[in-house]
Amino acid sequence: MRPTLLLPLVLAALLSGCELLGIESPEKLAAAKEADGKAIGSACRHAGRAIEDCYRLNAKAQRAAVFAGWREMDEYMRENKLDAVAPTLAPPVGKSAEPEVTAATDEPPADAKPAAKGKAHGA
Repeated sequence: MRPTLLLPLVLAALLSGCELLGIESPEKLAAAKEADGKAIGSACRHAGRAIEDCYRLNAKAQRAAVFAGWREMDEYMRENKLDAVAPTLAPPVGKSAEPEVTAATDEPPADAKPAAKGKAHGA
């Protein structure tokens, strides 16, 4: 065989193994982002969150995919007469918010500062 014919065959064999190296195509990345968005939307609807809250809590997710997942879960829940499951943990608001209480122990984390108790100043 000629070396000029052998080179394209070797290149084709090497490039077909790119998936084995963990290199993902843009199509796969887009499909994964859409699937994540649908999963987020479904979870929000199952938790009884409004779609606007879901958008705000997941700003990096694709809005169209989030809505599609929310709508699909809404239809499913209506057809099967399922109630929303209330979330047990509050969403993180910011650094200035009170520390979350864990569901398992009902105690704030060890590094949390105790809340001030007693009367207000001047009362």
